[in-house]
Amino acid sequence: MKTQLHDASARQHSGEPSSGLGPNGGRKDRLQNPDLAELDYQIAGLVDRSTTELRRAWRTLHHTGPPVGLSRDLMIRGLADKLQQRAHGGPSRALQRRLQILAGEFEKRARSFDPGIILKTGATLVRQWRGYTHTVLVREDGFEYDGRRYRSLTVIAEQITGAHWSGPRFFGLTKRARAS
Repeated sequence: MKTQLHDASARQHSGEPSSGLGPNGGRKDRLQNPDLAELDYQIAGLVDRSTTELRRAWRTLHHTGPPVGLSRDLMIRGLADKLQQRAHGGPSRALQRRLQILAGEFEKRARSFDPGIILKTGATLVRQWRGYTHTVLVREDGFEYDGRRYRSLTVIAEQITGAHWSGPRFFGLTKRARAS
């Protein structure tokens, strides 16, 4: 009877199949990846930099100076976020667009700020119009209707009806006013 080998390198040399897991048993240890270790080192080093060095780093990463009055703590957090985005990828285009819309509405200082209805990627919108069923698929970067991609529901509603319609209203996504 053959004794069981537990070391992956011993299994490979003995001709037995390897488990395929790394030296730490398949756990994702951040320090095993040199790129992530370097990222952690860069982020930890931000605290030790002077404010002038932080501003210089901000200009390098953001291609513009930091906002006036931005505290040192927020500057460090913003730099750390940008470094992480470069290493792992930033927010999706859909999320970036949604945040831009929300920021624009907030800047208008609307009396009541309502983020509205948020559609999940993969959702299907269905509308009956003049005897035909129209189906729209929600994508990460917009919408798909009749095999074509669109950035706006309003354009799709106009194409279906031949007249200007609010896309969200046409597909029943707006809140109705309550009767008093």
